[in-house]
Amino acid sequence: MRHRVAGYKLGRDTEHRRALFRNLAIALFTHGQITTTLPKAKAVKPFVEKLITTAKRGDLTARRQVIRAVGNPILVDFDVQHDEPPEGYKVNKYGELISGPRLVKKLFEEIAPRYADRPGGYTRIIKLARHRIGDGSDLCVLQLVSDEDTGPQVSGQYSRRREKANRRMEFAARLRKGKAEQAPAASTAMAGAEPAAAEPAADEAKQD
Repeated sequence: MRHRVAGYKLGRDTEHRRALFRNLAIALFTHGQITTTLPKAKAVKPFVEKLITTAKRGDLTARRQVIRAVGNPILVDFDVQHDEPPEGYKVNKYGELISGPRLVKKLFEEIAPRYADRPGGYTRIIKLARHRIGDGSDLCVLQLVSDEDTGPQVSGQYSRRREKANRRMEFAARLRKGKAEQAPAASTAMAGAEPAAAEPAADEAKQD
């Protein structure tokens, strides 16, 4: 029995669960909201709110505590391999990200001051009327509460199967386009070859 044992195990051991919380917290601080399953959102919500409460103190000890909990990674919100790095980001000659905005700086300078007069409740969970493809888990949006309460910006549901189907459709469209371009070229070549083949027959008629 799990008497007086708080929290969610989420089917993971301690280290895996801590890594999950760190990754979810980093994504939430980077984008402002994330879409995840309901049990994960409920589990990571206290973790995130304690980090914000710690960051509201703003001293060196608070920074060290936050770094110990989630680290201080570079906030990457673009494709390093394909997109041009925005202002403030730097990559080396191999295309590897070497510097950019840091999580702790954003948390202490942008997110924590936003809740200076708020005694708690920095996040909210909004259930979505859809389920995850595969296991049917309930999905929700975990969002940082803001003064400009516009609600969650929910986009269309991502589906790996739909993505594969779209790629197949695009490939088939390219094939059809290539065949359509080859057909006029072939007909033009055939039209140019017909008079040349007819000339010997005309010469034979004149000789007769």
